[in-house]
Amino acid sequence: MTTNISRVFDQLIDSGVVAVMRGADADTIIDVATALHDGGVTAYEITADNANAAALINEVRASFRDSEVIVGAGTVLDSPTAQEMITSGAEFIVGPTFDPDILEICNRHGTLVAPGILSPTEALNAYEAGADLLKVFPAATVGPTHLSSIAGPLPHLPLMPTGGINIDNVADYIEAGAAVVGAGGALMNTDAIAAGDFESITETAEMFTQEIETARMRNSSSSS
Repeated sequence: MTTNISRVFDQLIDSGVVAVMRGADADTIIDVATALHDGGVTAYEITADNANAAALINEVRASFRDSEVIVGAGTVLDSPTAQEMITSGAEFIVGPTFDPDILEICNRHGTLVAPGILSPTEALNAYEAGADLLKVFPAATVGPTHLSSIAGPLPHLPLMPTGGINIDNVADYIEAGAAVVGAGGALMNTDAIAAGDFESITETAEMFTQEIETARMRNSSSSS
């Protein structure tokens, strides 16, 4: 990995969870990001299907000190969109599928890229094509056991299960071999955001990060 990619990768791992901000609203996105940050979640994925995604990425990045948080783009489906998001300041690119052209653009710019995979073959092919992180998607369809089945023979592959991750199962995914997880609705309750109840967003973020930390400690203990 290049130095910049290594930095972003390390910050994703430190956060433990990437907050998937689908349908983010310009009026509340900074409040939501701040609430997540206060709860220990410091990695934000603003999906490219958001209106004005590029502007939102810039706005969130500008609201925090350098390296305090990392902001990337998700649901990136083609290389022109990847280029646009990188130009807008996205520090990482996530897609639901594996597109070699997107990997090529990201590798050219030294931007961390996490394509979507599901099978061991897809995982290895994407990694050998230049992926830095592998989004196991949709995770809810296959569950933590599938993740451990990939991690068993391919322990060097960094996996990020996304889709259906919540406070009740996040520890299972970490214990199964996830380097980091992606979570959307379970982290950001739309009713709470609409009501301006950002404290509850912070509380949920704290629970997520605590579950991840505890699961990592269990993994460390079992391997020692």
